[in-house]
Amino acid sequence: MLKLDARIKLLNAAIEVVRKQGYAATSVDELCKKAGVTKGAFFHHFESKNALAIAAANHWSETTGALFAGAPYHAPADPLDRVLAYIDFRRELLRGTPAEFTCFAGTTVQEAFATNDDIRAACKASIFGHAETLVADISQAMRHHKVKGDWTALSLALHTQAVLQGAFVLAKATGDAAVAVESANHLRRYVELLFNRSTKDKSK
Repeated sequence: MLKLDARIKLLNAAIEVVRKQGYAATSVDELCKKAGVTKGAFFHHFESKNALAIAAANHWSETTGALFAGAPYHAPADPLDRVLAYIDFRRELLRGTPAEFTCFAGTTVQEAFATNDDIRAACKASIFGHAETLVADISQAMRHHKVKGDWTALSLALHTQAVLQGAFVLAKATGDAAVAVESANHLRRYVELLFNRSTKDKSK
C-alpha cells in the first residue's frame, strides 16, 4: 500500500509541476520533493523521468476521464445540446492560472514530441482518447439534425481539442484565462453554425 501511495504521489506531483513549468524544466529531485518521497522510491516505481511522464499521461487520462464521465453535459436529451454543453463545461473549467486548467498531455507533448516517441504516443492516446468520447454524441447530432458535410464526427471531435489546446497556449502566452474563454466561445459558435443552430443566446 505504501508503494502504491508513493507512486500516486509522484504521478500527481508530475502533473502539477509539469503543468506549472514544463517537462524539460522539471527534475527528478524536484518531483521527489513535491511528492514527499525519496529518490530511491522514485526509481523503485519508475526507471526514468521519461517513464514517469508516460505513466503520468495515462494517470491524467484516468483522472480527467472520471471527471468528464460524471459531468452534467451528458444530461440533455438532444445530442447537439450535449455537445454544446460539453463546450460550456470546458469553458467553465478555464479558471485560475494556466497551470490550474491546462492539459498535462498537451503541455508535455509540445516539448517531447520530437525527442521521445513513447511520451508522444502516450500523450496522443490521452488527447485522442478524450476526443473519441465526443464522437457518439456528434454522430447522433448529425443524424438527429440531418447535417451532412465533408467532415466526420471524429474530425469535429478532434477539432474541439485543437481549439482547446490552442486556447491553452494563448492563455500561457498572456497569463490570463480570458483569451482561452473567448476561444471556447468561438468554438461553441462554430458548432452552432455547423448544425444551423441559432446563436442568439445572450447567456453565451
